Amino acid sequence: MLNAKNYRATLILAIMATWVWAAVNPKFPDDWLLENYLVFIFVPFIILLGRYFRLSNVSYTLITVFMILHLIGSHYTYAEVPFGYTLQDWLGAERNMFDRLVHFSFGFLLAYPVREVFLRIAKVKGFWGYYLPFDVTLSLSAIYELIEWGTAAKVDPASALAFLGSQGDIWDAQKDMLMAGVGALLTMFSIAIINVSFNKNFWKEMRQSFKIDNPDSALGEVKLMEYLDK
Repeated sequence: MLNAKNYRATLILAIMATWVWAAVNPKFPDDWLLENYLVFIFVPFIILLGRYFRLSNVSYTLITVFMILHLIGSHYTYAEVPFGYTLQDWLGAERNMFDRLVHFSFGFLLAYPVREVFLRIAKVKGFWGYYLPFDVTLSLSAIYELIEWGTAAKVDPASALAFLGSQGDIWDAQKDMLMAGVGALLTMFSIAIINVSFNKNFWKEMRQSFKIDNPDSALGEVKLMEYLDK
């Protein structure tokens, strides 16, 4: 059985192997490059960050699965992944559905690593340990859509169409964010069910997460006046 260090190395190798496959004769080379800019930044960042703040193997596995899905999309372009056409047939859809699958996976797979960061660094508990990861994951999805829009506006039309993968849907960005939100919500709901089943303090922590410390004071203009008085 692989130890933790070897397991993480195996995940890195899996990403690298998929990346090499995706880089060989991609269907639309310009789109492949656009799709991989974030990979070039995100993967090294996660690896370097692991030297100081190491996530669980569960989180690294979920991140790896998402990255592999993204790399597959970059090879074919999201609108032309073969499995997406299979999903299209299964769902009776009018478009290749791989794009929707990956946006759903963004929320479903990455909400847990976000939750782990919140629990370990921000020390959130109870309700906030479920709501804030959902909220941040959905926000990250929106930020990606803004990056996608900004990038597409600066490249040639053919590359922009391949990169956006909207397939003629004027509401594509909104639907992508919806899929990410549904995925994140499903993950948080699943984690809550697990905690209800195994954590005897679940409901106590939920109640305590709404408890207001005593003494407590308002912020806003109250805190500003305190600063000015000092």
